Amino acid sequence: MKYDTIEYNECSEVYPPAEDTFLLIDNLKIKPDNKVLEIGTGTGIVSIKAAQNGAKEVVSVDINSHAIECAKENMKLNNITNMKVIESNLFENIDDKYDVILFNTPYLPVEEDEHDPDDDYAKAWDGGIDGRKTIDLFLKQAGEYLKVGGVIQLVQSSLSNNEKTLDYLNNNGYEAEIGAIEHQFFEDITLINAYKK
Repeated sequence: MKYDTIEYNECSEVYPPAEDTFLLIDNLKIKPDNKVLEIGTGTGIVSIKAAQNGAKEVVSVDINSHAIECAKENMKLNNITNMKVIESNLFENIDDKYDVILFNTPYLPVEEDEHDPDDDYAKAWDGGIDGRKTIDLFLKQAGEYLKVGGVIQLVQSSLSNNEKTLDYLNNNGYEAEIGAIEHQFFEDITLINAYKK
């Protein structure tokens, strides 16, 4: 399969690239020599595009071991050498600071009785009851790993309360705005850019 300049394969048990993935790819804010971290890399194609766009180093993490293998295969398919893929639950195995942090969040609200903590695939979209379980955890931790002047690019949905994310960021040392919106039939997929002051 191909999107933009990226060749890729979809993999079993891994969230396939969709409109939210492409929204992030189409609006990446990567400068030459940036150090980039992607949380929840899935097939790895967002990180691959960041690497193609001149990032000095890209670190891609996922909680799903299937995604780790998938991203590594797609990295090889595109001859990417400035990217490293590691298994990590959010920032658990990260100890550096980055210029750009990317995250296509699990943002869909999921009822408690539909939630399966052992389903690796579901972790890509299961956002808990209000769609914010992982988003809120990410927001609390991200500042520790972002350089001053750096940017978080986060994808979420109007179903998971964009205003709450913007308010948190703007009240906690960032200048945040909605950078792009993709209208879907029952929601808006939103890209939020947050610059660390």
